[in-house]
Amino acid sequence: MSDKSQSRASRRQEKPQKNNTPNTNKQKPKKKRSVGSIILKIFLSLVTLAVIGILVGAGVFWSYAKDSEKITDEKLDATVSSKFYAGDEQLLLDIGAENRVKIEPNQVPQLLIDAIVSVEDRRFYQHKGVDPIRIIGSAVSNVKTGGLQGGSTLTQQLIKLSYFSTNAEDQTLKRKAQEAWMALELEKEKSKQEILTYYVNKVYMANGYYGMETASENYFDKTLDQLTLAQTALIAGMPQAPSDYDPYVHPDYAKTRRDIVLGTMLENKKISQAEYDEAIATPIDEGLQQPTKEDSNREIVDNYIFEAIKEVKEKTGKDVYTDGLKIYTNLDLEAQKKLYDIVNTEDYIDYPDDEFQVASTLVDVKTGQVRAQIGARKVAEGTVFGFNAAVETGRDFGSTMKPITDYGPAFEYLDKSTGDMISDQPYTYEGTKTPVKNWDNQYFGNITLRSALYNSRNVPAVKLFNEVGADNITTFLGKLGIQYKTIHQSNAISSNTEDQDGSKYGASSLKMAAAYAAIANGGTYYKPQYVNKVVYQNGTEDEFPAEGQRAMKETTAYMLTDILKDTISIGSGTNAQIEGLYQAGKTGTSNYTDEELAKLDTTNGVYPDILFVGYTPNYAISVWTGYNKKMTPITDETNMIASDVYREFMRYVSSSVSNVDWEMPSGLSRIGRELYLDGKYTPPSSSYTPPVSSETIESTTSSTIESSTSSSSSSSSSSSSSSAPVTPSQPDNGQTQTSSQTPDSSVTPPPVSNTETTEQNTQ
Repeated sequence: MSDKSQSRASRRQEKPQKNNTPNTNKQKPKKKRSVGSIILKIFLSLVTLAVIGILVGAGVFWSYAKDSEKITDEKLDATVSSKFYAGDEQLLLDIGAENRVKIEPNQVPQLLIDAIVSVEDRRFYQHKGVDPIRIIGSAVSNVKTGGLQGGSTLTQQLIKLSYFSTNAEDQTLKRKAQEAWMALELEKEKSKQEILTYYVNKVYMANGYYGMETASENYFDKTLDQLTLAQTALIAGMPQAPSDYDPYVHPDYAKTRRDIVLGTMLENKKISQAEYDEAIATPIDEGLQQPTKEDSNREIVDNYIFEAIKEVKEKTGKDVYTDGLKIYTNLDLEAQKKLYDIVNTEDYIDYPDDEFQVASTLVDVKTGQVRAQIGARKVAEGTVFGFNAAVETGRDFGSTMKPITDYGPAFEYLDKSTGDMISDQPYTYEGTKTPVKNWDNQYFGNITLRSALYNSRNVPAVKLFNEVGADNITTFLGKLGIQYKTIHQSNAISSNTEDQDGSKYGASSLKMAAAYAAIANGGTYYKPQYVNKVVYQNGTEDEFPAEGQRAMKETTAYMLTDILKDTISIGSGTNAQIEGLYQAGKTGTSNYTDEELAKLDTTNGVYPDILFVGYTPNYAISVWTGYNKKMTPITDETNMIASDVYREFMRYVSSSVSNVDWEMPSGLSRIGRELYLDGKYTPPSSSYTPPVSSETIESTTSSTIESSTSSSSSSSSSSSSSSAPVTPSQPDNGQTQTSSQTPDSSVTPPPVSNTETTEQNTQ
């Protein structure tokens, strides 16, 4: 019995143990509740993080916003135009300040309000300065389209124009926070109509005009309330990108923008379908007036200011029209005025007609600062930022290239000296059967490098090019700021290039002045510079000091200068002589091809480009002359105008500075009139006299070797322009020639490679 009881008791005790497994399986519903709990915890965590993020964001926002500037009527009302100062810090130009007509809130036409609000901020009258709905909508649109649609309200745009830079790279989180805060504050202080009026009076409208009333009166000769619907839409749409929507320069873009404004007005139910159809059918230039004449200063400095604006953008990324900058240029205003007068009046030079063009650049050789520049003459009244030929590389600089392409590299890399001999005799481009011709179709035989350069012989130049090698020449030119996509043998006597890539490749007045400045200062190249300092709205500033790089040895520079003195005193550049002034220079001329001459129905006495580049120890001046239409030629009667411009301008700028000759550097010795690198002189086996009149050359029989420390004034050959002009027996004046070339002419060739060469005949 007891066993049975025990058995029952044992079984009862065992039953719970048997139920252990089922009990364990019954925990599964608890796991489901645990997943829900986890999800809830995640959700609560995310909410917590979001709240923390919001609080942190609010804290960051407030930390930025509390440092915001105080809103003032003066800031809201002022334009953000930039002031340009001349080299002496005299105010030169204030873009926009003198060109604004303001209106009062009750004078803003309803049609203009409808146009602005429709295209810029259709919820303008609903938000309080910042529009969250617009921000979200813009963000969604940007995600869908990959675009960059902004979410700023008109109020924010006004704050941006009044207090901040408009550049994308300046739009930091801090600035955005301050912009939003200030917009909210502004809406508390000003009415919607006042805010809109500030905006209408402030925005930049291209061509130096600030404010929509100013633009209306200048573009259409009407007040805003007199404009048609199409004209109103054009005005309302321009502030987004005024230069792009300039109706004078980009009429197609302007029409596209105008039609977008009209479309938003139709969508916003501000105009009818019939009004819309009539407006978009209106030509963009209907009622558009001719540009008005700017003040005289603006006309004189137009080319220079345009280049300065581009340089500011390149160096700082800032927009002079919207960022309120103070820009300190290197311009010598009096020199600029003199250059303008020389080029645009008949007081100094008799020009053949008003279409004849001149481009010239003045550079300080010690700094690379551009002191004056002009890119055209007889420019149409009212032209703003017109064509500047002084920076263009599409024309041929002919023989002015020889010193820096052929002779400089030969002195630099081959240790050549001015007295080294070279053969001027029949020669063909390497790898071709194409002959290299001199301008007079004659050959001088064995001559010195000095004679070859100041007489501008082509054969020696091409021979030197091939002897030095294209790689060395490319390196040498690159150090002087001149590049070719591919350099050819023809570039020994020409700057022609098959590809300009804007103005990257080839030569220009600006580039040549800077390159010759490096010769003038003893071999240091300074990149030409228009601007030396920019001061920003917040008072910070960037300075741009001159930074030079060694481009050639002092000995190379001095040998080039010594020869180029002869160019002016006894060579092809005698027309540039200025009594008593120490100077050096080189003439240049390009020629037409045979096909072009056939079209001109002439074989001689016509040239597309004539140039002169010269310098003193203080300044370098480069002058190009020609016609914008290349097939309109310069003739023998006017082929000295380039050197005329140089002479008149150099005489003026040199009158107020010292006139001291160059000093010969160590490493050179003078034997007779020639310069030799120390240790490189080898006495000739027999005496030799170049085939020019003995009256033109000083005696070379002296065997005295000057010390490298000797005064250059006592060792100089006929180098100072104070010497009486001496004419070589060989024809050096284009007016005496019978061929189609001047003494410095270069046929304008297509690119000439080692295997494909065209005939050239240049001096």
